[in-house]
Amino acid sequence: MEMHITGKNLDVSTAARNYITRKLEKVNRHLTKIEAFEVVASEERTRSPEQRFIMQVTVLNKGTILRGEERGPDLYTAVDKVAEVMNRQVEHYKGKSPKAHRKGTPSIRTSTAEVTATESEEPVPEGPQVVKTKHFDIKPMDIEEAIDQMILLGHDFFLFNNTDNNKINVVYKRKDGNYGLIDPTT
Repeated sequence: MEMHITGKNLDVSTAARNYITRKLEKVNRHLTKIEAFEVVASEERTRSPEQRFIMQVTVLNKGTILRGEERGPDLYTAVDKVAEVMNRQVEHYKGKSPKAHRKGTPSIRTSTAEVTATESEEPVPEGPQVVKTKHFDIKPMDIEEAIDQMILLGHDFFLFNNTDNNKINVVYKRKDGNYGLIDPTT
């Protein structure tokens, strides 16, 4: 699978592209069903020079999203940091226990969930406004699979179609380290 490397507020040189490709090769090599591999390098004008460069990596692998975002004082440091994050996520993803199959619960490796996101950003007028909208195709999955997806994305919550009750639910990480489930009723 080819990586799509883009720059936001900076030009990504050929040397930087080669470095990014080399550092993220392990992710590409260990995931065989990659549908999309997006890398966005950006530069922000921040007070802290240690946080100036941002690397965002998003991998869609047969319905499972792996995502990492890291900052650094230069582009190469940010690439190194995000490569470590992505390699940990791949190890977690590949190391999921097949015991879940015996319990009748699909592991993350057999996920059929397909999540695609599109984002749109608009100029922000005065006062709080909705500045980003995401649209997702939601496929059925069980609670454990939703928790795995949430962990892989690095989010604090995850919206999914629960196969147990065929309703839209939300799992979230609690401050005590456990997980919660929101099951709305109408």
